[in-house]
Amino acid sequence: MNPIAWFERKFGEQLGVAWDRLRAIAWRCRGARIGSKNRIGRGCVIDRPSTIASEGRVQIEHSVYLKTVGDTARITLGEHAFIGFGTELDIALELNVGRHALIAPGCFITDHVHARRAGTRIDDQGTDSRAVVIGDDAWLGAHAVVLPGVRIGEGAVVGAGAVVTRDVPAGAIVAGVPARVIGQRKP
Repeated sequence: MNPIAWFERKFGEQLGVAWDRLRAIAWRCRGARIGSKNRIGRGCVIDRPSTIASEGRVQIEHSVYLKTVGDTARITLGEHAFIGFGTELDIALELNVGRHALIAPGCFITDHVHARRAGTRIDDQGTDSRAVVIGDDAWLGAHAVVLPGVRIGEGAVVGAGAVVTRDVPAGAIVAGVPARVIGQRKP
């Protein structure tokens, strides 16, 4: 085995963690309020870093887009929250992600929609915004979509590909388009 392959096999994971933590420190230097031992993967885009706050041990995988569309918007990530690769958070007002919440790869979460009154062009109407809350210990499956004003309760599970248009009770399991309760988490 050549020396480079041996080194990557032996220390690859530790180097990955180190690079992720260095990226988190770099985003902190740009104004993000990032807690200790956070990891930010390569290729992440963070618009307006000063609008982002996280507690400790948050992991954001590679190619995540944290988009805040104004300086007053806020994204808050609880301790041990996880955001999977390719996820987009598009926030105009506020998003709160609870502690130990898991957001699988490819999810899309937004807190605003374009106004759609008749008689006025869509691009002249601005947006309607309502905060989104994802509770502690909640899990969003791959490619789930969460729309404005939704509260996902503590311990809830959102199935892969679901479109969440209304609140999800604590401990509920939802799936489908639009998402509907299909079960309850068992203790």
